[in-house]
Amino acid sequence: MSTYQELFLKKRRRYRHFILFFQFFLLVFFILLWEIAARHGWINDFIFSSPERMFSAFIKMARTGEIFRHTLITLLETFVSFLFVIGCGLITAILMWSFKSLSDILEPYIVTLNSLPKSALAPVLIVWLGTGYKTIIVTAVSVSVFGTILSLYTSFAETSPEKIKLITTLGGSRKDILTKLILPGSIPVIISCMKVNIGLCLVGVIIAEFLVANAGLGYVIIYNSQIFKMDLVLLSICLLCIMAALLYKLINMIEKKLS
Repeated sequence: MSTYQELFLKKRRRYRHFILFFQFFLLVFFILLWEIAARHGWINDFIFSSPERMFSAFIKMARTGEIFRHTLITLLETFVSFLFVIGCGLITAILMWSFKSLSDILEPYIVTLNSLPKSALAPVLIVWLGTGYKTIIVTAVSVSVFGTILSLYTSFAETSPEKIKLITTLGGSRKDILTKLILPGSIPVIISCMKVNIGLCLVGVIIAEFLVANAGLGYVIIYNSQIFKMDLVLLSICLLCIMAALLYKLINMIEKKLS
């Protein structure tokens, strides 16, 4: 390795450490400021809670295992919804690319459904499906599946015509074009959709849990907000933040393995 390469790598490491230090510093500073403000009465700790009160609430719920049960339920609902979104998005986008007449028929409906506020569908889904996991998962899927279909289909449709013509000239079939050109070339778009959808599915799950669940972090938030137990409300929100960060990190790891 040359001297210039070593200097470049050292500079990158220093920059990475600099960013990590200040990210950690901001988090610690915010937590300390929050705790100090609550203890000195700058904010009302009954309404805004405090890190200490949230930690005490976590320990209390951890002893009974309730907090882990609610977190696991929300996590599983998010994963199931996410897998449905990616699977349905890919299959529908492939079908729309394969049959132009199908894409011309479906595209205006998908655009309309993607623009529809999904919270408006939730009461209808409750009537149709009842109060249970099915309603939660369908609501979460509806939040992001239509946008995923549009993004993937657009990526498939914008594949270079010259490359498609080259494969056809060499005797390749539509299947070869799809498996050797379209799908491999769309991996960055698929990963980008996964990054967006993992968060949207979590949002959809929480919206549905607000309305129909009797378990999950969304249920904990809506129930405890009604009886003014703000420690548990803010604890659940913090757990959702941690969950969202870990899920995003998981998608990043998948991206690195595929690249």
